[in-house]
Amino acid sequence: MPEQTLPAPRTPDPMEAPPVRWGILGPGNIAHAFATALREGTRQEVVAVGSRSAKRARDFADEFGVPAAYGSYEELVADETVDVVYVASPHSEHHEHAMLVLEAGKPVLVEKAFTRNAAEAREVLDAARERGVFAMEAMWTRFLPHIDVVRQAVESGLLGDVLTVMADHGQTLHPDGPERLSSPDLAGGSLLDLGVYPLSFTSMVLGPFESVTAVGHLTDEGVDAQLSVTVTGREQALGLVGSSMVTKTPTTAAVVGRDARLEIAGDFFVPQPVRLLTPLGDELDRYEPEVREHGFRYEAAEVARCLHDGALESPLMPHAETLRVMEAMDDVRRQVGVRYPGE
Repeated sequence: MPEQTLPAPRTPDPMEAPPVRWGILGPGNIAHAFATALREGTRQEVVAVGSRSAKRARDFADEFGVPAAYGSYEELVADETVDVVYVASPHSEHHEHAMLVLEAGKPVLVEKAFTRNAAEAREVLDAARERGVFAMEAMWTRFLPHIDVVRQAVESGLLGDVLTVMADHGQTLHPDGPERLSSPDLAGGSLLDLGVYPLSFTSMVLGPFESVTAVGHLTDEGVDAQLSVTVTGREQALGLVGSSMVTKTPTTAAVVGRDARLEIAGDFFVPQPVRLLTPLGDELDRYEPEVREHGFRYEAAEVARCLHDGALESPLMPHAETLRVMEAMDDVRRQVGVRYPGE
């Protein structure tokens, strides 16, 4: 049995990543968090922002000291000072906006969920590959140091055979939260906004799913309010995933092996301690993150490194993995009866 201590994260310091110039498409809340992380924790900079509203773009530019503000997305992607574009629009528009960026010949980072469905994701990734341009899903949790601790622990056999993964994500966001979460037109619901986190985490640990079984209930508007999903992986391992936009859940994660288990406190998708426990629950070791702020800087740094190296995808969030998670979410929505207009 391997020594039962946790490995140190291998995550590079985001300040050491090459500086690149970002354009932001869609100056909403998540774009604010992204721009703040770049400013506080990297050598990268935002040089342009685009919105359908010139005023919103100008307000964002004024807040972050961005040199260029555009009242259209077409002007943003045509800006020659922009090295890479971060797409932060609603899920329903990710496909259109990612394609716009790629058609301009620019690398793209697309906020999760990558698109509404796997067919749209496949079109975007095929276009990136055909043009020889970098593309990546902004599943920012995958790039955090504590997740690298989990990844190494699983891959090294520290836990023994992995038997079960449990993860959930629930926030009180409906009916009084963002309107987009209630709207089928904007690809609303708990799954694409919240459930993608535990589902992607489970996929990272278990690998490709052999089966997906889902139950849930829908809002009056026809999007998912809560979901429970069971997946099976290799060697009969099980994943238990939950999402909710009507209540705050523990939002924890655990990876249970035959010899030991890992537990991540809530909210597991942000920098958190990782505990290594015996099967009976005695603590063997603990990883404590050095920094808990500005987590988006790690994914930005990964993009910068990939662009510097000429890579077309990230090994930490490869295209095939994005497609597998999108296919699983398509399956979940089919089973619970969520269909977006135009699908």
